[in-house]
Amino acid sequence: MRLDGKVAVITGGASGIGACTAERFIQEGAKVVLGDIQVDLGNKVADQLGDSADFFKCDVTSEDDVSGLIDFANDTHGGKVDIMMNNAGVVGARGPITQIPIEEFEATIQIHLIGTFLGIKHAAQTMKERGSGSIINLASTAGVNGGWGPHAYAAAKTAIVGLTKNVAAELCRYGIRVNSIAPGSTATPLVAKAHLDDHEAISDVKERLAELSPILGRPGQAIDVANAALYLASEESGNTNGHCLVVDGGATTGSKPGDPPYSTPEPFLREGGKSGI
Repeated sequence: MRLDGKVAVITGGASGIGACTAERFIQEGAKVVLGDIQVDLGNKVADQLGDSADFFKCDVTSEDDVSGLIDFANDTHGGKVDIMMNNAGVVGARGPITQIPIEEFEATIQIHLIGTFLGIKHAAQTMKERGSGSIINLASTAGVNGGWGPHAYAAAKTAIVGLTKNVAAELCRYGIRVNSIAPGSTATPLVAKAHLDDHEAISDVKERLAELSPILGRPGQAIDVANAALYLASEESGNTNGHCLVVDGGATTGSKPGDPPYSTPEPFLREGGKSGI
């Protein structure tokens, strides 16, 4: 019960990583408020999670919606928000840089970056009043390495990593920790849409990711990110602040399926004891 008595708000909580994290948090004793634009699905997920979950319709690009989400959580749970997970996202604008319409690029930035900014802003206000809190922002390996995602998506996720560090430096004096998670390709509706153009093809994308994974036969899954979020939400990470936790099976290290090129045995020292370098 690592989150016993804690209240968590999760945007993009109706599916994928958000819904999985909500379930994981509840298993550890938290009360959870899900924010999402998917009203029917959000209510369904909240019902499935039971009395520990509530749903609030929230478009993260609307400041009124985000402030309303935090107000709802405060009103429902006695002025208490301990954890804010800014998770809402889309694949967004895709294509060559010369062909991306500006409105699609801007919309992608709005959902990811502005949505994260608004979540931090309004959660921080209530957390400052209580003198504690953990804010978790969803970045991506596309925000850590170049060429790992569509341009607008990568730009937004890179900015989220930077924003996380900057805000962490400000809010730590109020007892608030701010960290980010950078998942690699994970078997979720968003990644299924990106890889297979079908957000429901979870089984198919899981097979594809298993083939691409550096860890033999193991695709990235939502529970991997949920467990990382649990660590950052709990007191186990009490001295972790401004960090970007990469959850990608080692992909950003350059690891690929199969043996690395340096794994073939070869003598290091030449005859006479001189180095073979």
